[in-house]
Amino acid sequence: LRLRQQFGRGGTEIGVARATELKSRRNLSPSTIRRMVSYFARHEVDKKGRNYGNEDNPSAGYIAWLLWGGDEGRAWALEMKKKVGNAPDI
Repeated sequence: LRLRQQFGRGGTEIGVARATELKSRRNLSPSTIRRMVSYFARHEVDKKGRNYGNEDNPSAGYIAWLLWGGDEGRAWALEMKKKVGNAPDI
């Protein structure tokens, strides 16, 4: 969130909402966990982009990746998806 505010780029409003949920440690629904896994799968390619990981001039893709939880969020979401599978939201 800090990088997005500082540089005015990266992610969508959904990504900002996800970052806010993660930051406040909200419980995430099974469908949200599945969306996280899907996001990371689609955007893994962003890691190959120019300035990915550059904190001084980060790419929009890097900022977006961090909004969704970064590498730690990806690992967590993959593990949680194994647990929730196709469970419905309650």
